[in-house]
Amino acid sequence: MPPMQDHLVERSLASLWHPCSQMKQHGTGELPLLGIVRGQGAWLYDTEERRYLDGISSWWVNLFGHCNPRINAALRDQLERLEHVMLAGCTHGPAVQLAERLSALAGGELGHCFYASDGASATEIALKMSFHFWRNSGRPDKQQFLCLKNGYHGETVGALAVTDIPIFRDAYGPLLRAATVLPTPDARLAATPLEAAHKAAQALEAHLAAHHGETAALIVEPLVQCAGGMAMHDPEYLRLARALCDRYEVHLICDEIAVGFGRTGTFFAHQQAGIRPDFLCLSKGISAGYLPLSAVLTKDAVYQAFYDDETSRGFLHSHSYTGNALACRAALAGLDIFAGDDVLAANRLRAGRIGSLLAPLADHPKVRHLRNRGMIFAFDVEADAGFGRRFHRAALEREVLLRPIGNTVYLMPPYILDEAEIGLLCRATGESLEAALP
Repeated sequence: MPPMQDHLVERSLASLWHPCSQMKQHGTGELPLLGIVRGQGAWLYDTEERRYLDGISSWWVNLFGHCNPRINAALRDQLERLEHVMLAGCTHGPAVQLAERLSALAGGELGHCFYASDGASATEIALKMSFHFWRNSGRPDKQQFLCLKNGYHGETVGALAVTDIPIFRDAYGPLLRAATVLPTPDARLAATPLEAAHKAAQALEAHLAAHHGETAALIVEPLVQCAGGMAMHDPEYLRLARALCDRYEVHLICDEIAVGFGRTGTFFAHQQAGIRPDFLCLSKGISAGYLPLSAVLTKDAVYQAFYDDETSRGFLHSHSYTGNALACRAALAGLDIFAGDDVLAANRLRAGRIGSLLAPLADHPKVRHLRNRGMIFAFDVEADAGFGRRFHRAALEREVLLRPIGNTVYLMPPYILDEAEIGLLCRATGESLEAALP
């Protein structure tokens, strides 16, 4: 075998199909493919030892930097104990401990953790659990799902059915089970965030009043619809949605795959609304960017509806690597860092500093809706369709990895940036904006 870094990009183009990519853009060099050979802290290093600040946490998963010594040590220890055992008929310490700690972090009202390996799988699990709950409860007509405009919940067939982003969904429309798409509470759509929340809640109320008898669940991304362009909304929408779901006996699924684990400023995003969902979907930051893992937490009443002598009334969903010991141990190490380092408090200081450095962009003639929620920062740019690719290349030239969503520039860095790294990230953002504009 050739050395790992030899002709890495060329070999990748010949052998891999990269996700969320038009491969011709990589093949022609229009969109550069980075050959990454190592990571350290907030930095990624390519085959030429060029470095890039990971301004988007490697697709929103990396919380505490690459090759974090504490997480590395935990994984080395786990490797000498148990790498994996099937969770059907077996159990092990890391899976149990992680479930206990996640439940405690959710106020003890959500438990019975069901593990999978990615966010879309977590969505599938929550949808199936809700559907099956109503069937087991003698109400089989409740089988329809509600989602929000511009929402994103994954790209497997079930998850894509409740996703409303055309570029991901349209090609596969004939495969999908139709869901009802309701208005988003996106704060950009009204004079105030509160007004947007109330308008969206009114649409939800009208729909539930007419269709609650056949509706199983509403699925939402609390506070930030990330893949939909970092659309942010007021917590009031979650409060109103929770009350409406209670009134009309409909489940509320909170998809915190992208926004959980401190990303919005609280450990879980729904906590800012003072509510509890019926199902909580977690992934991405759950293992601090180390290993594939996802989880669904739910209420005891849901669990009890499946607890029966009849096997067919059980939840028979399964994945081979469910509750993988290494992934769970990485997640536990991440939770130890949260607890020991008071990460949320430190992030408030970082977010304040980043926000102040980005603030001048609000006055840029091409910038719209500069916004922030916790450690997520975004703004929209009035420009042509090629802006995002130009911005991406310009940022790489300035040693920063940023990947706009269309014409929405966003920053979602790991929780370890020092003052110099914050300065570079914000400076490169402004300079790349100018470089990418016609």
